[in-house]
Amino acid sequence: MGDVLLVILPALILAAVLWAFATALKPRNFGISDAERYQLELAVRSQAHYAAQVQAATAARARVDAATRPSQNEQQQSQQAEHARASLRAQVGSAPAAGQAGYQGAVLPGGQLNPQFTLQLQSLARNGKKIQAVRLLRQATHSDLLTAKNYVDRL
Repeated sequence: MGDVLLVILPALILAAVLWAFATALKPRNFGISDAERYQLELAVRSQAHYAAQVQAATAARARVDAATRPSQNEQQQSQQAEHARASLRAQVGSAPAAGQAGYQGAVLPGGQLNPQFTLQLQSLARNGKKIQAVRLLRQATHSDLLTAKNYVDRL
């Protein structure tokens, strides 16, 4: 039995030394840990998800704008009609608040809304009175319900 120990014991010591030597020479990974790698992958996926959401929101906004904004020809025709209505009201003298000094009316000669009138519409819309704002806009511009509602919603 003593002879067996004399053979096995040096063999075990030699195996342990070889294992320690192999472990010491093994290349070490000085990179990032698994937790850091997971966090990095999570950040990349989150950034890609956010970019996809922004792209989807931009596309949805473009679709809404395309649906709510009239085409260039329709816009020009509506501006010409508004200008004709404003000049007709000025000739007849039935423009709203025509007797007040310095009041230009809701629609300016170029077909654009008066800034004071726009501020009034904004304050109504922000105070939760969108229906009154739509009604006021329709009375002032003689526009249809959908156009007035879309305008007030974008304020």
